[in-house]
Amino acid sequence: MAGILRRRGMDSSVMDSQEPEPAPQPVTSLALADARIPPRYRQALADHPEVAAWVDEIVRAGRPGPSGTRGIAEGPSLLIVGPTGTGKTHQAYGAVRSLLATGVRLRWEAVTAADLYARLRPRPGLDAERELHTLARCPLLVLDDLGAAKGSEWTEELTYRLINYRYEYLRPTLLTTNLPILKLRTALGDRVASRLSEMTHRVILDGPDRRRPNSPAT
Repeated sequence: MAGILRRRGMDSSVMDSQEPEPAPQPVTSLALADARIPPRYRQALADHPEVAAWVDEIVRAGRPGPSGTRGIAEGPSLLIVGPTGTGKTHQAYGAVRSLLATGVRLRWEAVTAADLYARLRPRPGLDAERELHTLARCPLLVLDDLGAAKGSEWTEELTYRLINYRYEYLRPTLLTTNLPILKLRTALGDRVASRLSEMTHRVILDGPDRRRPNSPAT
């Protein structure tokens, strides 16, 4: 081998002294989550004090799994309320990233209310009940823009079934809405609004629409 390297003008002593390439770093849960989070929110931080406090509460309530790693269990939910562009979705994804950064085991789903209804609308080949049960039982669900989609008896019943399951089984849920609480009751119905009132901590965001020119970045 040394002779071959010399004929090619290569110094075998240099080759021998090269340090081995470092072993690849393990992929973290946070890195895997960032691959699923929309690019706009991949650097999101839960920097609102009440959102950060909720994250801490969920982590403290976690239970050790077989490997010793803590996983989230039962806990309170969080309702983030505010006008368009005040950073509600940013805070919600920031909370997910903060939970994963602590090292907890976390299976989570995120969906807007409009996409939820589109996803579960009956059509050939879809097991809507199975899809609904998957979302209902998920350890952490992010339900964005609650009340923004056009409502009907079907959407109200679907929302009730999803929220009621998570209410009864104390599944932590992150919800955002543009609607004031009174209008949320009108949009979702009394049954859903009553359960949200009991199961969630409420965070109010205000200020200008940050998506508009000359507004602070989200």
